[in-house]
Amino acid sequence: MTSSPELSVVVPAFRQAPFLAETMRSVLEQDGVDLELVVADHSSDDGTYEVAESFAGDPRVRLLRTPAGGGAPANWAAVTNAARGEFLKLLPGDDTVLPGSLARQVALLRGRPTAALAGGPRRVVDGSGRTIARRRGLQGLAPVMSGGEAVRAAVLSGTNPFGEPGAVTMRRAALEAAGGWQGAWSYAIDVATYFAVLRHGSFVRDDEVASTFRVSGGQWSVALVDQQADEMTRLFTEAGRQFVEVSDDDVRRGAKRARSLARQRRIVYRALKMVKR
Repeated sequence: MTSSPELSVVVPAFRQAPFLAETMRSVLEQDGVDLELVVADHSSDDGTYEVAESFAGDPRVRLLRTPAGGGAPANWAAVTNAARGEFLKLLPGDDTVLPGSLARQVALLRGRPTAALAGGPRRVVDGSGRTIARRRGLQGLAPVMSGGEAVRAAVLSGTNPFGEPGAVTMRRAALEAAGGWQGAWSYAIDVATYFAVLRHGSFVRDDEVASTFRVSGGQWSVALVDQQADEMTRLFTEAGRQFVEVSDDDVRRGAKRARSLARQRRIVYRALKMVKR
């Protein structure tokens, strides 16, 4: 590949050998978009790199190894910095993109030159691929919104209506202007980054389910749910300082909604036996 591709799909992988082939196939089987697939293995010890290497014959694939340390933000930054496309999607190594979603989101962004971010709903699956929720996301988001109004809608939702990174495509120049992934945030690194990107452009909605997002029992706990809600509340407060569209009342309402959603998630995770007690 000699010229810059239209879209970079970047995969920060860590100990995802059982799922990575499905993730990569979901990208490489897409039609209607000129893409590169960049996979960075974060010093995994389970054969993750070897799975990625089995796709090395495809000229669209580039493979990286990143040294241990720095957690997810380090690998997200490394694989993103290697991207060359005009548009960028970060896809976790155990998630997938659905057919047609890449070309569709690129077309949405290209059709609106001032748009910085496109987001669509996602399907939530468990560790075995069983569907938990067929369609999640986009709460309160209109088809086209200014960056500030989209952030306000997110604050009022009490959650992340844009979706996990696999459901989102960004204009790479806007992500760079925002300073890249906002690694100072842990649980909210994705939505904090979207807020930063939306300071540099508008939001456009993808109405079709764009991706799958995998959850598994080992990653959830009651304490984690509470910590996520606390961090989202801090993020909403910060948004109130940075966006004139977000009022103090919006922040209070969003924080209350975040706490309510945390209580609901604890009930659901227990019912699905996905919570460590």
